[in-house]
Amino acid sequence: MKKSKKKNKGFSLIELLIVVAIILIIAAIAIPNLLRARRSANEGSATASMRTVGSGELLYNSTNGAFGTLAQLSSDSIIDNILGSGTKSGYVFAATPDATSPALQFTATGTPQVSTGATQTGARFYFVNEMQVVRFNLGGAATSGSSAIGN
Repeated sequence: MKKSKKKNKGFSLIELLIVVAIILIIAAIAIPNLLRARRSANEGSATASMRTVGSGELLYNSTNGAFGTLAQLSSDSIIDNILGSGTKSGYVFAATPDATSPALQFTATGTPQVSTGATQTGARFYFVNEMQVVRFNLGGAATSGSSAIGN
């Protein structure tokens, strides 16, 4: 007499648990690196945006006799509409002509939308003015005395 063996098809519970554990370990390693890469990309974009705003302000001033806001630069097609809206790549941007001498001075800032925690969009705060030197500060608003980014 032949005994028939029952053949099990599929995976056992322990095999599935091992696969899930391996996937979780890989995710625990990869996700922080992806978030760091995203933050770094946002900061690179913010640096480029600050340079764009700075040079755009000079162009706007040469044609209009005064520095302008982001909306004015955007409406004159000096900067793109996304940057002109004030929000781009996890940063909030603002450009303000000096109230007493708008033909001579302006300040522009770039602030991370989320500056702390796991969902941080950036750690650097940016500043540029009519001197065209992009400056940054970690953890708080950048000013004309903050560290300069190499041009």
